[in-house]
Amino acid sequence: MVGQCSRVSSFQLISGLFSVNEHQLLDNPVDAEEQKGVADTKSGFGKLETYKKIFDLGEGTYATVYLGKSLLTGKNVALKEIRLEHEEGAPCTAIREVSLLRNLRHANIVTLHDIVYTDRILTLVFEFVERDLREYMEELDGMISIANVKLFLVQLLRGLAYCHCRRILHRDLKPQNLLINRTGELKLADFGLARAQSVPTKTYSNEVVTLWYRPPDVLLGSTDYSTHIDLWGVGCILYEMLLHKPMFPGEHN
Repeated sequence: MVGQCSRVSSFQLISGLFSVNEHQLLDNPVDAEEQKGVADTKSGFGKLETYKKIFDLGEGTYATVYLGKSLLTGKNVALKEIRLEHEEGAPCTAIREVSLLRNLRHANIVTLHDIVYTDRILTLVFEFVERDLREYMEELDGMISIANVKLFLVQLLRGLAYCHCRRILHRDLKPQNLLINRTGELKLADFGLARAQSVPTKTYSNEVVTLWYRPPDVLLGSTDYSTHIDLWGVGCILYEMLLHKPMFPGEHN
């Protein structure tokens, strides 16, 4: 089936993709306490019993996200449970998200801590971030200070530059995919539509980016694009933060 990977190959791909080189240098390494926490919890890696679900945060086509807690560290985590359809395996968006996030370590990109694979469910364990930019704007009734707009924009550009330097296109930038923690740190999330430009191909799909944040050329069907697809999204998000409304709302092309 298009968009799906076989069950056996899904497990092999995910297992291989998540084998991280412990001595890899990080551009923005986690602090010493977090590194120690990672080392201390290796025994619980990949085990469902390591995590406890607390409540449902939201549901999509293929996945449900829960607030959870690591029983080893006591820290909250986000558990993204992806349903594996019988005989179809994991959606390729999940394989793609794991394959990209395993190599991305940056303060402005959400951290993938662990994966748990069972017969029916693939669970991605992310750091828990309290809200997304859409929720943040709604809480403030759109009145974001100029200082905070600048703060969020700089962090968004830093995270995006990190991706682009590694030839990765996010392809789905929107307020809902930008997470903000209690200290005001912004993190890029949801890499299900992301694409590595190193993959040999001349064109890409134009069925990417939520409609309101899609560049005009892609909106008109172009499949030949590069980093500008993300930069257009940045401009739309900046406009929305400043003027408290979407730049190009609409129900169809």
